[in-house]
Amino acid sequence: MTFLAVNLLLMLTWTAVSGSFTVHNLLLGFAVGALSIWLVREQFAVARHRVRPVKLLLLVALFFKELSLSAIKVAILVVRPNMRLRPGIFAFPLSLTRDFEITLLANLITLTPGTLSVDVSEDRRTLYVHALDCHDPAAEKRAISNGFERRIREAFPL
Repeated sequence: MTFLAVNLLLMLTWTAVSGSFTVHNLLLGFAVGALSIWLVREQFAVARHRVRPVKLLLLVALFFKELSLSAIKVAILVVRPNMRLRPGIFAFPLSLTRDFEITLLANLITLTPGTLSVDVSEDRRTLYVHALDCHDPAAEKRAISNGFERRIREAFPL
């Protein structure tokens, strides 16, 4: 994918997340996208030749699905009179090895309501994730592994 195509995708993501499709917000999204690509330019140069566009779109679709479902789940948890939350941090074993893949996974987790990437181990084999409701860490790990992590591996093959 070229710089322009990725930047346009980032711009559209920015406007969708912000909910404002004005000209000013589109320009701001384009500028933020360009800055983001510039910050990860070394990783972008490595990844741009090995991107499956259809799989990347499936990853974006999965993100928006998870964003919506998580927002609804968090809203339901918050409005309940007796919030039975079990917040916690769990260690997620990474199968991703490249820095930009780990960074992408951490950002997708953080952008999803109810979860937050806390840290990556020194050896980059474990991602520590805080969950608002961590009553079943094994289920959370399976969801990340079968969702975001799998789609990232498919979109950015080695």
